[in-house]
Amino acid sequence: MSKSKSNNMNTVIVALALCLVCSVLVSAVAVGLKPQQLANAELDINKNIMVAAGEFDPATETNEDVAKKFEDFTVKLVDLKEGTFAEEAKLSELGINAASYKMSAAGKDANLSDDLGDADKAGIGRLPKYAKVYVKKDAEGKTESIVLPIYGAGLWGKIYGFLTLEGDINTVKGISFYEHKETPGLGALIESDKFRDQFPGIQAYDESGNVATAVTKAGLAKENQVDGISGATLTSKGVNNFVQFWLSDAGYKKFLDNLRAGEAGEV
Repeated sequence: MSKSKSNNMNTVIVALALCLVCSVLVSAVAVGLKPQQLANAELDINKNIMVAAGEFDPATETNEDVAKKFEDFTVKLVDLKEGTFAEEAKLSELGINAASYKMSAAGKDANLSDDLGDADKAGIGRLPKYAKVYVKKDAEGKTESIVLPIYGAGLWGKIYGFLTLEGDINTVKGISFYEHKETPGLGALIESDKFRDQFPGIQAYDESGNVATAVTKAGLAKENQVDGISGATLTSKGVNNFVQFWLSDAGYKKFLDNLRAGEAGEV
C-alpha cells in the first residue's frame, strides 16, 4: 500500500473514531438531561395552569411559588361521556394514572378516544374519553376554581391552553396558552396580556345554558365576547372554535352542569 493511501486510511479511521465517540457523548448527555427536560416541561405546564387560574404573576413570583401554589389544586380525571369524575377502579383497570395522563396522547389512542367525524368543530380529530382537570377548593370545601385543559386547531397547528372557571362554574377566571405554532407578532399574540385580559369576568354560559363565550373579529366584541387579534383572523377563529367546543355538550358541559349541581362526584 502506498504511503498516500495509508495516510488516507488513517484519516478515515480517526474520523470514524471521533464520530463514534461524539455520538456516544451526545447520547449520554441527551439521556442525562432528559429528566430535567421533563421536569422543566411539567413546570411550564403547571405555571400556565396557575396563570390561567389567576394564581401566578410572572413579574414578581418564582418557580418555587408555582410548585407551592400547585399543591392547592387536586388533579382529577373526568369521564366526559358520563359527566362525572372518573371512577378510580375503572382507571386502574385501564392502567391510567391521573398524574401522568396526557389528553393529547389519549386522543391518538383508539381505545381511549372517539372519532368526532363531522362534529369536530375544534379540529382535534378524536375526543379523549377522559379529560384532566385541576380543582381548587376553599376553606369550607367548596369549589373555588376549576382549570380545564383546552386545545384545537390554529393556523399552523394545534394550540394548547387552559381555561379557568370560578366557583360558580360559569364565570371565566382566566385563560392561558402554552404551546402553539402561530405566527410571531400576529397569531402568537394569543399569549399576550392584552388578549388574555379580556376573558376574566365573562360568562361561559347564558341564562339558557348555551355557550356564551366567544372570540369575534377585532372591535366587534359584545357581552361575554372578546376581540380577536387584528391580522390573525384564522388564529382568532381557531381559538373561538375550540373554546366553544370544549364548553359545549361535546366537551365539558355535562360535567360542569353536574359539578354545579353537586352531582359530579367527590374531588
